[in-house]
Amino acid sequence: MQRLRRDGHDILYVAELESGLSDVEVLQRANDMSALLQTLDKDFGELVFQQSLRTSFGVVLIRLSGVTVERKAEIVSAAFRQHEGDFLRSFSVITSSRVRIKAKR
Repeated sequence: MQRLRRDGHDILYVAELESGLSDVEVLQRANDMSALLQTLDKDFGELVFQQSLRTSFGVVLIRLSGVTVERKAEIVSAAFRQHEGDFLRSFSVITSSRVRIKAKR
């Protein structure tokens, strides 16, 4: 998060604002703010695809277990530099080996 902020991205961290929100409430907040949601929580895939909840700007799921914090920051920052526009209105997954982007209709 700090790395993305240093790279010039406008980042709001839910835990800094209001902890204890449900996933549905977090998704709604992102929609209300027209914000791209970045998360480590796989449950957002279920909300978007199985429950068909709307995502206005998109969701980026970060799947980087077993990677140092510094390396995670490098991978996520590089993915945002390369794909930021592609993340909009999509459900995307960032792993250590690739970035998958599925456009939401």
